[in-house]
Amino acid sequence: MDLRPVLYVIGLLLFILAISMNFPMLVDLYFGNDDWVVFFVCIIVTAFFGGALAFTNAPSGGFTMNIRQGFMLTVMSWVSLCIFAAMPFWLSGLDISFVDAIFEATSGITTTGSTVLTGLDYAPPGILMWRAILQWLGGIGIIVMALSVLPFLKVGGMQLFKAESFEVEKVSPRARQIATAIAVFYVVFTILCALSYNAVGMTVFDSVAHALTTISTGGFSTYDTSFAHYDTAHKEIVAIIFMLLGGIPFILYFQSVTGRPLALWRDAQVRWYLSILAISAVVISVYLNTTLGMEYFHALRLAAFNSVSLMTGTGFASGDYMQWGGFVIAIFFFLMVVGGCAGSTSCGIKVFRFQILFSITLVQLQKLIHPKGVFCTRYNGRPIPTEVLTSVMSFFFLYALSFSFITIALSFTGLDFITAMSGAATSISNVGPGLGDIIGPSANFATLPDSAKWILSLGMILGRLELFTLLVLFVPQFWRA
Repeated sequence: MDLRPVLYVIGLLLFILAISMNFPMLVDLYFGNDDWVVFFVCIIVTAFFGGALAFTNAPSGGFTMNIRQGFMLTVMSWVSLCIFAAMPFWLSGLDISFVDAIFEATSGITTTGSTVLTGLDYAPPGILMWRAILQWLGGIGIIVMALSVLPFLKVGGMQLFKAESFEVEKVSPRARQIATAIAVFYVVFTILCALSYNAVGMTVFDSVAHALTTISTGGFSTYDTSFAHYDTAHKEIVAIIFMLLGGIPFILYFQSVTGRPLALWRDAQVRWYLSILAISAVVISVYLNTTLGMEYFHALRLAAFNSVSLMTGTGFASGDYMQWGGFVIAIFFFLMVVGGCAGSTSCGIKVFRFQILFSITLVQLQKLIHPKGVFCTRYNGRPIPTEVLTSVMSFFFLYALSFSFITIALSFTGLDFITAMSGAATSISNVGPGLGDIIGPSANFATLPDSAKWILSLGMILGRLELFTLLVLFVPQFWRA
């Protein structure tokens, strides 16, 4: 296999990562923190390796990339970025282990939001900004991967969205224009989010940091207690709005301004996404009002904030929902697994796969009633190819199998069942907080054994790469092809 195209692209990505390190370095310089030296060293090292890979593998007259190279590029680029992104954490004044640094960087790049850091309220400002930047970069990386790479690799039914890209091509023949437009939306939403946070009382630093992690649905905060640190509802409302925007396919924003103004509403995935959230928020708020005696509108705000946060995989918390009872926790676990829309910054199984599974179930029920009838599974009003149906069903099986194996592996490290199960779910779904007293919304992952952190780091990458992309490398035929 010719790895030159793969190494060339990885070199470019590392160079971009090195450029990104300048921002937290400048933040530390501004606040007078000595960690700016750490970022300076990391910039030199990362830029050197990135530049070396790019220059030594640069194509002379262009190159093409086949499917095997595409799989290698996807996996190697995410792993490489996690390793180099971990250096500032490891070398900084935080005094954390290499395992913790890898865990924190992986959680940032994959926009998971799980953390091993404590004392965030007093952490170096550069490190806090670096965590936010990692999630912001991971968010735009996920959008690009879902739009171009995963449909090309035909992973988990994502090839279903290849046709939508072709439809967009009719409006704008150049893929570069589409990518640029999506990046513009991403940047504009981030700026609007930062301005909104600042308008409702956040400091400039907190506004920027939280905006970067909100629109990317990452969930890193600058405080240990996340949004529970704030005592007003306005900040949570801003977060709800922009988390919702981050969980919607960004390609639909482009379509909405290029001849299809109703693209968002006509998309069945978006309607399901908003409906699930609305129903969950109302049901939970009624439960909190009638069972725990919360004032209804306060309960509705808490239910909406935490429902959106968990379903989009953001992981912000406005309180300890572990105290709300098993009924609420069960709904939150369901939302955590479902995830947001394909083509967004969110994670989880994705809403469209549940739509396809629902369509398959309806067809099977109809066949039981009318054995000789001919029925067709549909998505957004169009027939679903058999290849997509097989991919989606395979994804559900592989998700369940991976979840089970990670749960068992975490239990083997000594974790109790609730911690192991929710840890597996939160890592493979890239959500952030788990359940229970150890990794729940009011705690973090710092006390877990190193072996568990390695397993969870692998789970985060596995979930972000849609399972198949990573696991296919372990199939012997892949290397013999």
